[in-house]
Amino acid sequence: MLILQETSTDASGSLVVYAPVDIPAMHVVMNGGDSAYVALLPSGFAVLPDEHSNGTGNHGDTSQPRVSGSLLTVAFQILVNSLPTAKLTVESVETVNNLISCTIQKIKVALQCES
Repeated sequence: MLILQETSTDASGSLVVYAPVDIPAMHVVMNGGDSAYVALLPSGFAVLPDEHSNGTGNHGDTSQPRVSGSLLTVAFQILVNSLPTAKLTVESVETVNNLISCTIQKIKVALQCES
């Protein structure tokens, strides 16, 4: 399995998009094969400045320090079951919940967030 990744950072925020890709499928595409048959389920996250937390203190009191913050948006595409009539299981929901929680914690550690 390979991971394709694209990142972008500018004044408006940062974006990371990635997708696992099957190695044999990538070899087919790299050798001129049709990329339409490569399954891509991109996931990623965006870190944007929180405009509401950048104001001055309470009620316009400029003696209060400015607070800065960020808004984190995380998105996943996960194939749980390839059958169109399949229903989600409790285990699948727990797995996705754990994946999201762990990913958010790792992002917070990487960005040195306190809470």
